[in-house]
Amino acid sequence: MWQIEKSGRGVAGQTVVIITVLFFLFGIIVGSFLNVCITRIPEDISIVSPGSRCPRCMTPIKPYDNVPVFAWLWLRGKCRACGSAISPMYPLIELATGLLFVAAFLEFGVTQTTVKWLFFTCLILILTVTDLRVRLLPDVVNRPGFAAGLLFSAFVPPDHGLAGFLMWRFLQLRMPGFAAGILDGILGAAFGSFLLWGLAAGYKAVRGHEGMGMGDVKMMAMIGAFLGLRGTFLTLLVGSFLGSVIGIGVILALYLGGWRSEVAKRASRLGLGTERHLRWTIARRYQLPLGTFLGIGALAIVYGGPVIAGYWPSLRGIVP
Repeated sequence: MWQIEKSGRGVAGQTVVIITVLFFLFGIIVGSFLNVCITRIPEDISIVSPGSRCPRCMTPIKPYDNVPVFAWLWLRGKCRACGSAISPMYPLIELATGLLFVAAFLEFGVTQTTVKWLFFTCLILILTVTDLRVRLLPDVVNRPGFAAGLLFSAFVPPDHGLAGFLMWRFLQLRMPGFAAGILDGILGAAFGSFLLWGLAAGYKAVRGHEGMGMGDVKMMAMIGAFLGLRGTFLTLLVGSFLGSVIGIGVILALYLGGWRSEVAKRASRLGLGTERHLRWTIARRYQLPLGTFLGIGALAIVYGGPVIAGYWPSLRGIVP
C-alpha cells in the first residue's frame, strides 16, 4: 500500500513538472509576441504584419533565429545578416513572461483564475515596458484591457471583494456573484483612476505643468477593473512606494554621476546659479514612468499577495 501511494505521488509530481514546463514554454512564446506589441504599438505599426525583421537592415528573421530566449543566446545577441546588436530586452521579456506563467500555474493551478491573471499579466507587461521605453501607455491596450477586466471579474470576482459586503452593509441587498464581481471592478477602476486624476490636477494647479499623463489614469482604471477596490488600493500603495524609493535613488545617482553637467556649467557661466545647485535642479526634473511602477505593484499584489498570506497568516486579511 505504501508503495502504491508513493508511486501515485511520484506520478502526480511528474505531471506537475510536465505542466510547469509546458506553461514556461507557452509563456516564452507569448513573451515573443509581447515584444512585438511593445515595439510596434507605440509606432502605430501592425502587430500582425510584416513578420519579424532586423530593425536596422530590415532582413526578415528566419524561423530558427526567432526561437524565444534561446535564439538570442546562439546568435550572441547579434543579427545574423548585418551583425548589429539585438537588445537584451527581447529575451528578458520572454523569460519574465515564461516565469510569470509558471508562477500563475503554481499558485492558481489550471483554472479560470489562472486564465484571468495570465491575460492581466500580458497587458501589464506591455504597458510597463512600453512606459519605461517611450513614456507612453497606449489607449489601444488600456481601453480593451478595462473591458476585459470587467468581463473577467464577472466570472472570477476579485479576492475579498468589497462590493457585495458594502451592498449588504448599507442596503441589506445580496448581489449575485457575477454582479458583485463587476461592481467591485467598477469601484476599483473608479477609485484608482479618479484618485490619480485628482493628484494630477492638483500637481498641475500647484506647479504649473503636468506631472502625470492621462495614460496613468487609464492604466489605473484597467488595473482596478481586474483587481477590485482593495487590490487597487494596494497597487497604488506598493507602486507609489517603489516609485518614491527608486526615484530618490535615481535622482541621487544622476546628481552624483554628473548627469548633464555641461548644461549646468554653461548655465552657471550665464549667471543662472551655482553649478552644484543647477545640477541638482536638473536631476530633480528627471521624470520616472509612473506606469512602470504601477505595473510592478499590480504584479506584486497578484503573485506576491498569496505567498505573503501563506507565510504570515496574520496578514491574510490585508493582502489578497
